[in-house]
Amino acid sequence: METNSEHECTNGEDTADRISWHPAFFEAIQLELDEYSGSLQFISEFQLSSEPLRIDLVIIKKTADVPIKKNIARIFRKDNIIEYKSPTDYVSVENFYQVYAYACLYVSQKKAGINDLTLTFVASRYSREFFRHLKEDRGFSLEESAPGVYTIKGDVLPIQIIDSRKLSAAENLWLEGLDNALDPQRMSRVTEEIARQGKAAQIKAYLNAIVRANAEILLEVLKMSTSELTLEKVFEEAGLIEKWEARGEAKGLERGEASKANEIARNMLESGFPVEQVAQLAGLSLEQVHSIAVN
Repeated sequence: METNSEHECTNGEDTADRISWHPAFFEAIQLELDEYSGSLQFISEFQLSSEPLRIDLVIIKKTADVPIKKNIARIFRKDNIIEYKSPTDYVSVENFYQVYAYACLYVSQKKAGINDLTLTFVASRYSREFFRHLKEDRGFSLEESAPGVYTIKGDVLPIQIIDSRKLSAAENLWLEGLDNALDPQRMSRVTEEIARQGKAAQIKAYLNAIVRANAEILLEVLKMSTSELTLEKVFEEAGLIEKWEARGEAKGLERGEASKANEIARNMLESGFPVEQVAQLAGLSLEQVHSIAVN
């Protein structure tokens, strides 16, 4: 649940360095549940009222008798409320009750049945007080139903906590890979799967988030890769190369006047990428990128 319309994490970051994690999560969870796409409706930033009260994500089962066997969605009923925290944020006791209150408001406004509702918290960080409160103050128990998936027992609502960094990469590649601390192996798994499936055009927000959050690791992966996966290939599949080249043509930039690296760097800067990351990803020096930025 967010009040920032951009759904971006600040935590001291400069505006240009903010990474849009929530749109990336929206794409990631749709990929995770892709085999059930015909049975589920995904609603991002579900508006509860005219005031800025929004649920991060509501997933509605369109057909009640379709079982969802995916590990992250086994508890799903008709209406499923999802709270997502980016890698630089965490779930606290206050967050828990805010989302619980939103669930009650959802029941009231949408005339939903309380027994048709579930709550899911997805994050990679949780406050110690949060878990202590659940166990000691509320008397709840936590059961690990699958790696990284914890079911809270003891409330009228089915509630689960998903620790994205503890998920199985084999079963939850997209959520496990939505991180700002990927190592080369994890980054390689994600980018190669994006290239293999040709899904980059569908998940631009996801690709943008992990590239910007893990620029140095991506560069290392691209240098070490023995496959055909290259920086140009990844961006081309996302449709970014075409967009950037179109911008270049509009500015009178032709192949003979500026290299593709310079065009990519220029348009990455216009897209909000930090100078250091542009230099790493475009293979240019900081001086070259600074020169492009001021021209």
